[in-house]
Amino acid sequence: MQLEAKKFLYDIQQAVQLLKDFATNKTFDDYAEDAMLRSAIERQFEIIGEALSQLAKADLDIVSQISEYQRIIAFRNILIHGYAQVDDHVVWDVLQTRLPTLSDQIEKLLGKK
Repeated sequence: MQLEAKKFLYDIQQAVQLLKDFATNKTFDDYAEDAMLRSAIERQFEIIGEALSQLAKADLDIVSQISEYQRIIAFRNILIHGYAQVDDHVVWDVLQTRLPTLSDQIEKLLGKK
């Protein structure tokens, strides 16, 4: 694996860990009521989406091993460009239901699982 691809995977891994940390012992209500928490979570999703976008340009074989990578990039685009229409329920749902799969896939690609 190219060093550049590893860097993008590492960036994703770090953002995933921050998302896990931010969400620990939090509920949707905590998220909805805390602008700083919402901003922090959205920012990490933006980083993940951007890193995947760059990874897709650098190494299509690696990025294709990440399920729904194109949807993750699209989610990032919505967060950045459609910020006025972001649905907090959707963001929280992605955090709770989709992040574990991404985390597992990144760990495997980095050889830690």
